Formats: sequence, C-alpha cells, structure tokens
Amino acid sequence: MNRNDIKRVVIVGGGTAGWMTAAALANKLQGLAIDIELIESDSIGTVGVGEATLPHIRFFNSALGIDEAAFMRETVATIKLGIEFCDWGNVGESYIHPFGDFGLPINNVDFYQHWLKHFQSGAITTPLHEYAAGVMSAKHNKFRIPEPSSSNIEQHYGYAYQFDSSLYAKFLRRYAQAKGVIRTEGKIVEVKQHNDTGEVVSLALDNQAIIEGDFFVDCSGFRGLLIEQTLHAGYDDWSEWLPCNRAVAIPCESTNPLMPYTRATAKAAGWQWRIPLQHRTGNGFVYWSEHISDDEACSQLLSALDGKPLAEPNQLYFKAGRRNVCWEKNVVAIGLSSGFLEPLESTSIHLIQEGITTLIELFPQQRVQQQDADEYNRRMALNFERVRDFLLLHYVATKRDDSDMWRYFRNLTLPDSLQTKIELWLSRGYIQRYEFGVFLPPSWIAVLLGQNLMPTGFDPRVNNTSDAEFIQTSERMRKAILNSVNNTPLHREFLTGYGAASNSKPLKSAMASTTSGGN
Repeated sequence: MNRNDIKRVVIVGGGTAGWMTAAALANKLQGLAIDIELIESDSIGTVGVGEATLPHIRFFNSALGIDEAAFMRETVATIKLGIEFCDWGNVGESYIHPFGDFGLPINNVDFYQHWLKHFQSGAITTPLHEYAAGVMSAKHNKFRIPEPSSSNIEQHYGYAYQFDSSLYAKFLRRYAQAKGVIRTEGKIVEVKQHNDTGEVVSLALDNQAIIEGDFFVDCSGFRGLLIEQTLHAGYDDWSEWLPCNRAVAIPCESTNPLMPYTRATAKAAGWQWRIPLQHRTGNGFVYWSEHISDDEACSQLLSALDGKPLAEPNQLYFKAGRRNVCWEKNVVAIGLSSGFLEPLESTSIHLIQEGITTLIELFPQQRVQQQDADEYNRRMALNFERVRDFLLLHYVATKRDDSDMWRYFRNLTLPDSLQTKIELWLSRGYIQRYEFGVFLPPSWIAVLLGQNLMPTGFDPRVNNTSDAEFIQTSERMRKAILNSVNNTPLHREFLTGYGAASNSKPLKSAMASTTSGGN
C-alpha cells in the first residue's frame, strides 16, 4: 500500500446525511482496506423534519441491497406518487406534480406537444393530467408497483417514499455497522489541521479521545463544523430568490384516507406541507419572517391540522443557499453542512444522495487531487442551482398578488438560467434539458402548466399527425389509465398486501445482504 493511500475516512455527524454516507461508503468501498468511523453525540439533536423523498432514493436503497417492503415497514413509510400544489397559481386552484410522463410520444414527438396544439385550438378540453397514470392513481388514493419494462401508458410512472427520517437514519446505522463502520459517541471540542497544508488531521472529543483521519465528511448540519467553522468555505446566500427563512413543524394524528402524495399549500407569507405516514401525519409551515411572526405562523399551522397534535412545535431557522465549495482540502460537506434549500420539492435527501454518489465516483485513492475537488464542486453547484431555479419557478409562475410576499415575487428579477428556461417554454413549449439536475422536462411541464403558464406555440412537427390520429390515440391512453386505476388497490391495502405496513409480519429480511457488495 502506498503511504499516501486514503486509509481512514471520518464522518462528522449522524442523522440522515451521516448514516446515508456511512452506509454507501461501507458498501461501495469495501475491499479497499479503508476504515470508516462516524462520530456523533446523542445529546446533539438532528433537524429530522424531512420526510418526503424523490424516486432516486429507491435506487440508493437498491444499490445497498435493501429490501423495499422491509425498509418501508421499519420506517413506517408510505408511497409518494407526487406533490399536490394548492393555491400556487391562483387561490382555489390545485395540480399534482407527478413522477412520470404525460402520455406517450406520438410519431416520435412528445405527447404534451400534441396536446398543446389541440388544447390551444379548443379541439380538446381534457386536462393533461388525465394522461398521467401517476396523477390519476394519486387522485384516487391507489397504488401498485409499476412494471418498468412495460411500454403501456398505465405503467409509465415513478414513485418515492414518505417516511420517518429519524427511523431511516437508525435503519442505515444498523446496516452500516454491520458492514464494519465504527460509531463513536462524543462531542468534538477541537479540530487539528496540518501546519503546512491546512488539511484536517484529527478531531479531539470531549472524552479526551483523539480521532485521526485521512479524509473527512462533514455531516454536522447547519453549523458546518469542518467545512465552515474550520476551513471557512464561505456561503452563497440566495435569500434574494428564496427569502423564506423559517419553519415550524409538528406531527399530528393520521386521518383517512391514506394519501399516496405530499401536499404543499401556498399561504400569504409562505406555504404549508402535509406528509402522511402510516402512524402519523407530518406538518410544517415554511415562511418569510419579514411578513409573519413566529407566533402567528405557529397559530396558522396548528389551526390547519387534520388531527390532534402529537408533539410540541419545532422551530427552525435557515438561510437559503449553498457553500461556495462543498469539497475543500480533505473535507467534503454533505447534507445541511453543504447548503439548504426549502423542502418545497422534497430535495434535501436527494441532494445528500447526489453528494454521496458524486463523492464515490471521484473518491481519491491517494491524497486529494485538486481536479477531483474542482469537478465535485462544479457538479454540486449545478445541482444546487438547478434545484433553486425549480423551486423559484413555483413562486414566480403565479397570478397571485394578494400579499406583500406574492407582490415581491411578481417584481423579482430572475436568475438568467431560469429566465431563459421560462422564455423558451412560453414561445413554443420547449424544455431545455440538463446534463446535471434532478428535475426532468415532465416536472417543469407539470408546474408551468399547473400554474397557468401556457405557451403561445408548439413543436411544428406535431402537424405531421392528423387530428383524427391524435384524438384516437390520446383517448386510448386516457381509457387505459382509467381502467388500470379502477383495478388498482387502495394505497393502504397495497401496504398491507406488500408486507410494508408497520403492523404486518415481516416477509423478508430488511437487508438482502449485509455482507455482499449489493448492486
């Protein structure tokens, strides 16, 4: 072994970010003679309010060899087919942003382009969401696992989870420790750096223990113990574009029916989330403190609960933005230590996953090379910026002007990247595709059309398809989806039948393998 090889990785902080990182590194780096140690303190709480995810989490779990039903059972998870947005474009209106396409291409042109032509002309009045299997299943509170290899329209949708993030962290802790990760209890009281390079070399704990490492992952949350307090990476403040800076969260008793989707309801000074789990419903209010007091925000949230509160309100403070660099010297920041964007589209856990995946792809065998850090920072910057633009779209694609907050967004100068995206859409319904970025064209289409930004044109290639062919083909798709939904079990019935309900008997081990390399 080269004396400069990376032999010890130290993860600072537990929670979702820390244990996702530990589990993934333990799984993907096994066989490389690398020791992984995670330091956390039970006396330091985690934020732990993020409960909704994006479909990418399924592939993260699968790569670790985790059985889906057992994971759902142990984290009291529900299925998430998308997010229902209420009162965003106009008060009284709603739409669902699903995980999946709207229709199937006709003559190699995206279905929505054909729909735009006929809807603009008045030839059809059927809303686009009736050609999306995920939306229609969500509206009827139904779910079945789609067949990814199928070419049928009724199978073209994805899904994610809504789960208890604290239980997910504990679940992954067991997984990681079974893979050889060492957990050390303690608070870090001192960080020692190399005199010449400035790299982190060791951490001193409050119990006098000294933890040495070659490479460090900062999962210490908002404080950024290593990336900011020690290495002073700096923070790119995005409050101009995403000014909501506080949140209050509280769980309440569950109510029926058990919905397979998250709800985000726009308010005068922010928005409220509702996330149904098997054993409770997660609720929160994200708001801009300049336009509403903490007490009033809490009062509004409590008055809108579906059931009896199960805890005291949890107050959170944040500033939207990201670190100037997420990888500095021999430290990579993952999770809240790398930045924070409000949870409007459930991107927090995805950005953790993206940080972990990119780190594994660029993981240094020997001492850190600057080009690896530069590429990591470039990719993570793009991921953060493109999530920022997508979140901001929800606020600016609106006709609302009924409060100071909404009037602020009506007059806001947008980032060039988002302005260009909107202009391309309005001219002919074109969606610019990204190399890096979590949200694909159907997601942008869902929000743009859902909030009443209708293009003035469409792709001229749709004129190669006759009106009769479109009407016939689209109606066949719509009926296939409706028939499938009618024959799909209710969400709660699916959980029980799949062995995913928290009170059901285990059908499989939680991990397909804790010793093999997984997928």
